[in-house]
Amino acid sequence: MNLQAQKQETRKQELTTDLPWWLIPIIWEAQVQSGPSPVHPPTAPPAALLLAFPIPGDLIVTATSSSTAPLHCSVPSHLPPKPLLPQEAMASPTQGQVITCKAAVAYEPNKPLVIEDVQVAPPQAGEVRVKILFTALCHTDHYTWSGKDPEGLFPCILGHEAAGVVESVGEGVTEVQPGDHVIPCYQAECKECKFCKSGKTNLCGKVRGATGVGVMMNDMKSRFSVNGKPIYHFMGTSTFSQYTVVHDVSVAKINPQAPLDKVCLLGCGVPTGLGAVWNTAKVEAGSIVAVFGLGTVGLAVAEGAKAAGASRIIGIDIDNKKFDVAKNFGVTEFVNPKDHDKPIQQVLVDLTDGGLDYSFECIGNVSVMRAALECCHKGWGTSVIVGVAASGQEIATRPFQLVTGRVWKGTAFGGFKSRTQVPWLVDKYMNKEIKVDEYITHNMNLADINDAFHLLHEGGCLRCVLAMQI
Repeated sequence: MNLQAQKQETRKQELTTDLPWWLIPIIWEAQVQSGPSPVHPPTAPPAALLLAFPIPGDLIVTATSSSTAPLHCSVPSHLPPKPLLPQEAMASPTQGQVITCKAAVAYEPNKPLVIEDVQVAPPQAGEVRVKILFTALCHTDHYTWSGKDPEGLFPCILGHEAAGVVESVGEGVTEVQPGDHVIPCYQAECKECKFCKSGKTNLCGKVRGATGVGVMMNDMKSRFSVNGKPIYHFMGTSTFSQYTVVHDVSVAKINPQAPLDKVCLLGCGVPTGLGAVWNTAKVEAGSIVAVFGLGTVGLAVAEGAKAAGASRIIGIDIDNKKFDVAKNFGVTEFVNPKDHDKPIQQVLVDLTDGGLDYSFECIGNVSVMRAALECCHKGWGTSVIVGVAASGQEIATRPFQLVTGRVWKGTAFGGFKSRTQVPWLVDKYMNKEIKVDEYITHNMNLADINDAFHLLHEGGCLRCVLAMQI
């Protein structure tokens, strides 16, 4: 046998093997053409890979030395049924069916939420139905519930800071499948719109036209109903329901080892504060920073500033009891505006030899927003608006404040790209690089949601996490 014939025989032996189950449907339905070499890597799996999954059977793959010859698959007559693909194998028994579950429904502004049996329709194309296991309360939920949100619609299911498990997916969904652990994200990331492609923002325009009016993009209708009456979605998430339907561009797949009762906080408040520092302001080491409002978001700003190497982190709040807690997150000094006769911006300018390098407004008060800008240093000081003001409110300052070099910025979700970076934040938590547990001060159940909202407005509550079972 000449050398060429020996090579052909060796190659044939290498490629004669029993195929793994995942390759059967591929070769079953099409002939795989070889490339410029007898077996081209992009179109035919290497023999080593095939041999790593030996399964008894009669499937034989052969190849010739010709660069144009196809790989042939001989299929025995007793071939077993075509195996299920992973998504099919993990299909939920409720897939395609309406699920009735418990949810906290807001029927009117400022009225107690009502625990109802709600019907949750199956996900349509590009949608994901998620079983919510834990959800936290955020001031944004209360903001809409209060009637101050211009986009607030009633009746609705609030909630946007949560974690759960995928129950089923609609047509065309490929990046998550049933059983995946996920965090719903009110800030979508489609990776295709001009916002996502710009490289300049984490905003996404793909589904905003639907989420802003409480419906799903596919048919501009809700997936929630009570006795046939539609219930609006909220922020594209609606996590105060044991099951919810979200757009596939609004759900982040995370490490399945992460505790869902903790990492649910990474759906809003903590990333917003950290990202305001790291992504929006880009605080440098040695900077002097002021944080207005020492709630969860403000404390996350302090944590982010500490991690960035800020030399001084001044916390501003009207509740003196918050300082002891704030020190654990990096706050080095505390100022209560009520303790001073002068405007708070002047107090801070005097304390810092001319002003702050960076300030962060984490309250949503337009008067405080002005003070946060005007306490910044002339020439380079930057103030970031993080808090959400009530509908119709406007910010104001003298133009000279900006002419002389101060910068006013805003941030949404801390500038983080949700599907890409929320899993990264979860990993940072798992590696003990960021705090999460420390923000949780209360744990309750969904049935106690109205009591939990009362706690949220008390000084001792940062985040209350609700278990969804009743």
